[in-house]
Amino acid sequence: MPGYNGAHAQQPGAIVSHTPVESADLTWMDGDQPFSTRFADVYFSRESGLDETRHVFLLHNQLADRWAALDAGAHFCIAETGFGTGLNFLAAWQLWDTCAPQDACLHFVSTEKYPLSPTDMQRALAIWPELAAYASELLEQYRDLTAGWQHFSLAHGRVTLTLLIGDLFDTLPQLDAGVDAWFLDGFAPARNPDMWQPELYQRMAALSRPGATVATFTSVGDVRRGLQTAGFTMRKVKGFGRKREMLCGQLEQTPEAGWQAPWFARPGGTSERQAVVIGGGLAGACSAHALARRGWQVTLLEREAEVAQGASGNPQGILYCKLSPHHPPLSRFIQSSYQYSLRLLTRTLPQNQDTWQQCGVLQLGGDEREQKRQQGLASQGYPASFLHAVTAEQASALAGVPIEQPGLFFPGGGWVSPPRLCEALLQHPLISVHPYRHAIELQHCATHWQILDAQGSVLAEAPRVILCCAHDTAAFEQTAHLPLKAIRGQLTHLPTNTQSAGLRTVLCADGYISPSRQGSHHLGASFRFDRLDLQPSEEENAHNLHLLQALSPALHQSLQHTTPSGARVGLRCTAPDYLPLIGPVVDANAFTERYAALGNDASLRPDSPAPWHQGLYVNVAHGSRGLISGPLSGELLAAWMNNEPLPLPRELAEAVHPSRFLLRQLIRRNATDRPKRQRRAAD
Repeated sequence: MPGYNGAHAQQPGAIVSHTPVESADLTWMDGDQPFSTRFADVYFSRESGLDETRHVFLLHNQLADRWAALDAGAHFCIAETGFGTGLNFLAAWQLWDTCAPQDACLHFVSTEKYPLSPTDMQRALAIWPELAAYASELLEQYRDLTAGWQHFSLAHGRVTLTLLIGDLFDTLPQLDAGVDAWFLDGFAPARNPDMWQPELYQRMAALSRPGATVATFTSVGDVRRGLQTAGFTMRKVKGFGRKREMLCGQLEQTPEAGWQAPWFARPGGTSERQAVVIGGGLAGACSAHALARRGWQVTLLEREAEVAQGASGNPQGILYCKLSPHHPPLSRFIQSSYQYSLRLLTRTLPQNQDTWQQCGVLQLGGDEREQKRQQGLASQGYPASFLHAVTAEQASALAGVPIEQPGLFFPGGGWVSPPRLCEALLQHPLISVHPYRHAIELQHCATHWQILDAQGSVLAEAPRVILCCAHDTAAFEQTAHLPLKAIRGQLTHLPTNTQSAGLRTVLCADGYISPSRQGSHHLGASFRFDRLDLQPSEEENAHNLHLLQALSPALHQSLQHTTPSGARVGLRCTAPDYLPLIGPVVDANAFTERYAALGNDASLRPDSPAPWHQGLYVNVAHGSRGLISGPLSGELLAAWMNNEPLPLPRELAEAVHPSRFLLRQLIRRNATDRPKRQRRAAD
């Protein structure tokens, strides 16, 4: 498909292998001074690492003065090469607290090929008690890191951290951001020459906003000349401590931007931070929450009496992270989303019998194909705290009930009450929830959208609107082209008995069963393509109970004659490629007309800007994965709307972009018509 990430594109269906994370190899000098054995170098100055950070990176990027001059609601992006101990990040966060406006947002993006373990990071940062509060909040979320992008929301949304775990020459080309200041860190050029390359400096310039600054501890001539060639004006200044010189500079010559697919460009728009969210399920709650944490005033319209009444209304949902050993876009999206969801849950909900339990999830091997998938994942070097293989005996010990097959155990997984999560996310002073508001029509008036009900009355208006109403999103004229499909699913409620009360983890295969919540297990869930009513069915209850046989025959025997205490039916919303739709919406007819030439030549690179429905966004089609994908989808949507660094690699942000289907349809339709035109021409 044309335009996916330009010249260095990785096609959205491409298969990539998982690269295991190599942790930092450390020894400790003088008690608590971390020293890299891989690079034979220190992580920070032996005199005072914190003072060195303040001198090199904070002072010589003029951050205190620049932040004090920021407008209300502004945001600022720092990018760093080499996260290391996190010291530079924490020092910047501390200064931000001191200097920046209260409603401004700091976005810190950092690369790291060899991340420290949480234990090593905690030990390294313990040297500075003044950073203890910041370090504690970071370390609460800094765990189970895997390769790829790891997103953190800190300080009630005032600070975001996006860690790019892997080789920076792989990760930085996928970064979609406008950088205001660079921390060019990492081990000394003589110790780590592979990093200090012209390609890095060129990439830095390409990612920078006009006037971006850079500072680095080194004064090596090759580094200075490389940055100058990339467009930075560099100068030598006094280094820290016994170091005579260091480098700092500013981007004076912005490089000419290469072609970017206009259908994936930022839409721009008004600076007003007001939005209406339509739909009070997980997608809507996560979207509203992400915007409110950034200082947006959000109105949420829900047609029912309470939020989370549709597919997000199940009493228990499963944090089910089903990955592929081949790591297509869906698998990579799920992996990043799963890890962010765990961070959000940790800071949002207390664990108890009503809200959520991080009890772990056992994915049990079924047929030969599933066992092969699990074996492939288990051999790919994931941290054991993220996933590991277990025998049937080990699975039985973990589950608390007899299990007869091996599987994969996800220690961080568990169950969540989606309604409780939605309620907690919407408990924010900048979010106003309005029940019994059934939106029927959208109408654009000058710079604002009006949301109308069936009588034509205006329910709300704002410059930005986010549609989070599942398959009903396609009922609006502006989004009728989106290929959304509803799939019925039924959950069965079974009373807990003496034996089943021993179940300690979620069990998953073709179906799933959760540990007891308030005296009931929940079994699910059916997939029905032949009906869309919401009436519970005895047939589907029997189907769900039958699926329990494959999970644990002993548990099935214990529960098979139990009369269900109830059932709940919901409609999942899915898209043809099983990825959600997250982002801005175009005018479908104008899009098809404007880019029609792609049907004759898919390699064309049109420059015409996409015909956006200005200020209109969607966040839909999460299927049965809303607990996994919902929280990060809210962050991605907020980044689109707030013009922030995207929390996902560009290729994944494009893989979930709503315009992808229009583009595919345009190219395929014209490709189908081309042989007919050629035959007519031959005749």
